[in-house]
Parts: sequence; C-alpha cells; structure tokens
Amino acid sequence: MSANKGWWVPPKGEDSVSEKFLRKTRESPLVPIGLGGCLVVAAYRIYRLKARGSTKMSIHLIHTRVAAQACAVGAIMLGAVYTMYRDYVKRTAQDAGEK
Repeated sequence: MSANKGWWVPPKGEDSVSEKFLRKTRESPLVPIGLGGCLVVAAYRIYRLKARGSTKMSIHLIHTRVAAQACAVGAIMLGAVYTMYRDYVKRTAQDAGEK
C-alpha cells in the first residue's frame, strides 16, 4: 500500500487553506481578532488556575468561559457597528456629496 503524499493539496482552481483564511480575514477582520482574544483570555485564566485561592474549580471555569465569550461577542458587536457605519453613514455622506 503506497502513501499518497499529496492528499492535502487542493484540486486545481481551489484556494489552499491559508489563502482561504487570508481572504476571509480581509472580508471580516474582526473574526480572527475575536478568536484571538478568546484564546488569550482562556490561556491567561488557565495560567492563573493555581492562584485562584479558595474559589471552587467550577466557578473559576465558569468565569473563564464568560470572559472568553465576552471577548468574542465584543468583536461581533464591533463588526456589526462598523458594518452599519460603512453601509449607512458613509453611503449617506457619499450620496449627499454627489447631489
């Protein structure tokens, strides 16, 4: 049985994984920022696990989850506000300038 060493290479005409990721990042830049923030918060809270004091483990993990979710939801909200600004405020200003 021979190993097919090119099984991860996308077919011709399709983007590679890194090209897809870069394209999606250009389309919506706050998604990777939200994911990064979520990972940073989770890593920091796990690092601080030993210094939690008398707090129960379940409470510490709940606080970690809430902080990570808050980071992700904040990035989503920033993206929504930016999209609304771009679609309504800038477009209205451009329409007024053309008239």
